[in-house]
Amino acid sequence: MSQIHASAISIDGAGVLLRGPSACGKSDLALRLVDQLDGGAQLIADDRVDANTIEGNVQLSAPETLYGMIEVRGLGIVKLETIAEAPLRLIVDLKPYAEIDRMPEPQEDEIEGVSVPVIEIDPFETSAIAKIKIALQILDGKASLLE
Repeated sequence: MSQIHASAISIDGAGVLLRGPSACGKSDLALRLVDQLDGGAQLIADDRVDANTIEGNVQLSAPETLYGMIEVRGLGIVKLETIAEAPLRLIVDLKPYAEIDRMPEPQEDEIEGVSVPVIEIDPFETSAIAKIKIALQILDGKASLLE
């Protein structure tokens, strides 16, 4: 098992890992996903995420001491309804808009020895939530990229 400095959300049962440096917008994007996807997204963990490989799948969960908590800048630590775990399907690396390729090659990263697709987005773009939803639809075969 490993612990990752990140936030994690379950979107319709698919674990999404939000990675980036401190104060880059991980918690803010996680909060917007939970709020705007009206029950379709649930918090798994904020700030630190436990990753554990079970039967070839990486399961994301919260460390016990952080379970159900999220930092909401300007308010403080807030208790939210939380899902205990979800299988990792997508890694979202958070970066400033100017650092993101317009037409990137597919990327993957290894977590706990398992290869996982990676996308890069600016967490403060209006379309950030839509981009994550589309990326999951592509992974599920419900949408496709033109080649």
